[in-house]
Amino acid sequence: MSNSKVVVITGVSSGIGRATAAKFAQQGYRVFGTVRNSAKAQPISGVELVEMDIRDEASVQHGIQAIIAHAKRIDVLVNSAGVTLLGSTEETSIAEAQSLFDTNVFGILRTSQAVLPHMRAHRSGRIVNISSVLGFLPAPYMGLYSASKHAVEGMSETLDHEVRKFGIRVVLVEPSFTKTGLDTNAPHAASKISAYDDERNIVLQAIQKNVKDAPDPDGVATTIVDAAVGAWGMRRPPKGQASLLSKLRRFMPAGPIDASLRKTFGLS
Repeated sequence: MSNSKVVVITGVSSGIGRATAAKFAQQGYRVFGTVRNSAKAQPISGVELVEMDIRDEASVQHGIQAIIAHAKRIDVLVNSAGVTLLGSTEETSIAEAQSLFDTNVFGILRTSQAVLPHMRAHRSGRIVNISSVLGFLPAPYMGLYSASKHAVEGMSETLDHEVRKFGIRVVLVEPSFTKTGLDTNAPHAASKISAYDDERNIVLQAIQKNVKDAPDPDGVATTIVDAAVGAWGMRRPPKGQASLLSKLRRFMPAGPIDASLRKTFGLS
């Protein structure tokens, strides 16, 4: 792909989405970044902001059609928008789980379905879905977030098989802890069960420490750009911890992986 291509990135208000939009723009691509409220969004040099709520079908359709009307094409869709939730699985209400999936899973489904007719007509395109190492690993007290990313992985792999005959490919990018506000400012399950208090607090402290020590989103953004415009590969874990975890999951026995994961989250 040349840098005359049009790139659409969801969730560019902060974090990985914002860093990715800036990196594409720096490399000369025409970039559209979606935000839920354009009046409150901070501008990004070289990025055209589009108001779009991925939880709303009409908003997604309107936003994607507006981009096509302006740019006449969409070559790359990066599904970066996402939310998380902290709390034990037992504490998480069905409504909270549904809200999480509405963004992390159905949001990707809505945007992908909106761009696919256009990509099919042009017989080309790349969809990059931002998953997580929690798309192939469990995470104590982040069970529904992990479940949503597992769902993204299954949907993405399946979609790639369905659309490759049209010249379209789907890629997963699987970051580990990244220094953004996603985890440190994550909402908590509203209903608390006291039996989980001690371990939940230990895990929350471990998450905060891991995020504090994590790399900035620039490295993940570099991986996303490579995934979008480079040679196709189904999985693109960024360099560092994410890449290591991906290899360990594939080649190490389950016991050591389990022990290492519990240690990471501060559990005995």
